[in-house]
Amino acid sequence: MTFVVTDACIQCKYTDCVTVCPVDCFYEGPNFLVIDPEACVDCGICIPECPAEAIFADVDLPPDQQHFLQINADLAKHPAWTMINVQKDPLPDHAQWLTVKGKLGQLDRHGA
Repeated sequence: MTFVVTDACIQCKYTDCVTVCPVDCFYEGPNFLVIDPEACVDCGICIPECPAEAIFADVDLPPDQQHFLQINADLAKHPAWTMINVQKDPLPDHAQWLTVKGKLGQLDRHGA
């Protein structure tokens, strides 16, 4: 099992979750965070820390979010995405994006 960051994180990028991760498995892109499934130790302490409620166990992923398992795995290995373990401010317009659904088209897959 691993944990997965989903659609709700896109354009918000709250980093509360990264500070509690005991194995530094979060990676940061321009407008999204991902979890490296190879590094995740399945502790789940990141879930309650996410204000966007964007993190799920892979076995609990909603059907419309299943593709984020592969997105997390791919982007965690992206050479421009870097490990993050310190809290930063969310994106400037995070509040307007927090309740928006279906943000995959907004995902910036380039470097942070």
